[in-house]
Amino acid sequence: MKTEIETRFLEIDKEKMINMLKSIGAIDKGEIMMNEIIFYDKDLKSLENNTFCRLRKKGDKITLTYKSNAHQQTDSAKEIEFQVLDFKEPKLFLEAMGMIAYRTVEKYRHTFELNGTTLDIDTWPKIPTYIELEGDSIEILKSIAQKLDLNWDDRFDGDARFVYKKYGFDFDNIRTVTFDKFE
Repeated sequence: MKTEIETRFLEIDKEKMINMLKSIGAIDKGEIMMNEIIFYDKDLKSLENNTFCRLRKKGDKITLTYKSNAHQQTDSAKEIEFQVLDFKEPKLFLEAMGMIAYRTVEKYRHTFELNGTTLDIDTWPKIPTYIELEGDSIEILKSIAQKLDLNWDDRFDGDARFVYKKYGFDFDNIRTVTFDKFE
C-alpha cells in the first residue's frame, strides 16, 4: 500500500491559480469532470475509521481505489489503486462483498504537473474551489506552495469529506453530491 503525501489550500481564485501555474512552468493536463461512487461497509465502521472504496471515472479511465486516512495529515493517507474496465462490474463486486454504494459524487478537476508533483484544482458543488498538491515529500509540497504564494500554515490536510464539514455540511449524511442534485 502506498502512502500519499498531499495537502489542500482552500478558497483559491481558480483563474489566478491557473495563470500562476502556467507562469512557473507547470504542464497543463486539462480539466475534466469526474464521476465517483464512494463505498462503505454496511455497518459504516469504515466511515468512522476514515476508510472507503472509490470507483472513479475520469474521462475514459476508470479506477478502483481503497483509501485509508485515519489521521487526516499531509502524509497519513494510504492508498491502493488500480485501473478497471468499466463501472458496472466493480460496483457489483463491491456490493457482493457487502459494501454499500453510499455516495455519488461529481466534480471538475483541472490537473497540472510540476517537477513530478500533481496539482489538482478541484471544483465541487456548494463549496469554494481548492487546490490539492500531491508529491513525493512534504518538502517538495512546501517548495511548490511557496512558488504559488500559498502559506504552508494555511493548508488543509483533511480529505474532501472534511472540507465539506469545514463549510458546515453534514457530509456523512449527504448521498448525492452533483451539480444538479445535492442531498
